[in-house]
Amino acid sequence: MTEDSADCSCTATRGAAGGPPRSAAPPAVRGTSSGGFGSAKRGVDAWRAERVTAIVLVPLTLWLVASLVALGGGDRAAFTAWLGQPLPAFLTILMLIITFRHTALGLQVVIEDYIHSAVKIPLLITSHVVCLTACVAGVLATLEITFRR
Repeated sequence: MTEDSADCSCTATRGAAGGPPRSAAPPAVRGTSSGGFGSAKRGVDAWRAERVTAIVLVPLTLWLVASLVALGGGDRAAFTAWLGQPLPAFLTILMLIITFRHTALGLQVVIEDYIHSAVKIPLLITSHVVCLTACVAGVLATLEITFRR
């Protein structure tokens, strides 16, 4: 094979005027017509959800820390009276839901990226069930404190 013939085979994948290489694959394979999400067609959604939950958790965490600091070293009665108010109860429930959703998304990414055996699917299911169970328990506990009064 001569250098000219090797050069000729590469020109089919080069851009105009010998520019950067372009993919020889058809658009559907490259991702331009399929939305660029790869074979699963949902990769961007999970990535975006993880980022949105992280951003939303910042002000909620700051609010929770500031509220708990403002309570000082109060007793249980002071805490339950505070959590019995509508706004703290709502924001606490919102924080629980978003925290455990963010946790489930993060665990899913770690499991999908680093577990390459038959336990991958059971681990994914277990992590989601544990996150959902912990979230439901936290929400129910918050609602009990809120409406117990």
